[in-house]
Amino acid sequence: MKTIVRSIIGHEIELEHPTKNAKVSRYYVQQLLSFSVPKRSWRMLSRTLMTAAAHASTTRVHPSASLISLTSPFTLSTLRTLQNALVAHAVTTSKTNVIPGEVNAAVLVPLCNVNGVPGVLLELRGGNLRSHAGEVSFPGGRVDQADASFLDTALRETQEEVGIHPTQVDILGQFGPAEQSLKGMRVWPYVGFVYPPSSTSHTADTRSLDDPLPSISLSSLAISQSEVETVFHLPLSAFTAPSRLKLDMFRAATPYWAVDVSDIVEHLEWISDPSGQPEVGGGREGRLEVWGLTGWYMSLFMRILKVYQ
Repeated sequence: MKTIVRSIIGHEIELEHPTKNAKVSRYYVQQLLSFSVPKRSWRMLSRTLMTAAAHASTTRVHPSASLISLTSPFTLSTLRTLQNALVAHAVTTSKTNVIPGEVNAAVLVPLCNVNGVPGVLLELRGGNLRSHAGEVSFPGGRVDQADASFLDTALRETQEEVGIHPTQVDILGQFGPAEQSLKGMRVWPYVGFVYPPSSTSHTADTRSLDDPLPSISLSSLAISQSEVETVFHLPLSAFTAPSRLKLDMFRAATPYWAVDVSDIVEHLEWISDPSGQPEVGGGREGRLEVWGLTGWYMSLFMRILKVYQ
């Protein structure tokens, strides 16, 4: 479906999405208009809308173009495809340099099968944390002096927060550019596939390239109660579901898809910022969303897979 909509500032926006819902175009404009900007500056609002219009073609969703299946379990062949895609992305992306004196953090994008469904493991941060409380995030944290590398940081924090041992993780690569968090830390994302602890070591895996890789059990994870409220598995197919996708603007400059997960994380309360600041709290309008830097990195990952174009 291809729809042309016209915003209030007269810019035409082309929207492609795998849905027959005629309300998509109106929804797209409403999302643009609902983006929170300083009330004192209508000029900033106009500039924000023009930026969104200029980049609208980069928010198309094409599940059929994905480099891997979004519904079939991860396999060794899938992991090989992901590794190659991450390498190809690195070749075409400007390298982010480590700046002396800058505070760094690292996160793991933990891909896994759960009940044979491919997805990503995400956590809802504890509500009493000093920063990013009540937000959806990847496991990860600030780099310590004792960490041998940024990757070691991501693996250490993953073990501390959700109990996944580094030997359970098959690192597939990293991507970027590495962005700064709202607290000013440079966050380096790494992608890995998580095996269950009882699985035969993946370094000596003898299974066929196309055999489904083993699933993990969420109940077996050792969650750090002081840092993490809960952990949930978000299927890859959720990143293409029209009912879940909510247009947002990363750092008030570039559009990306936030993902509504309110129905997945049930019976828990999350924090919404009462002032409505962009990228602060669990989400907008009372929703719990994969948004902010986590949402941006997942959108970028979907671009690497050719799902978002």
